[in-house]
Amino acid sequence: MITVTRINNQPITINAEIIEFVESTPDTIITTMTGKKILVKESVEEVVEKIIEYRQRCFEKIRIEIERQQP
Repeated sequence: MITVTRINNQPITINAEIIEFVESTPDTIITTMTGKKILVKESVEEVVEKIIEYRQRCFEKIRIEIERQQP
């Protein structure tokens, strides 16, 4: 999950796994796989960075779990 800021300054937490694409029109619009569009204050680059950080955390948890299971 990533937290971004709606255009009305309200934070919203989005499941990063269902983001289909992010575009700048010039406002940043996040489109989900369900077709929902969310207008946010962050730039495309900031949203992408949040997604990368989220996925790194996920893979780190998986790596730790795999290492824990090895003899």
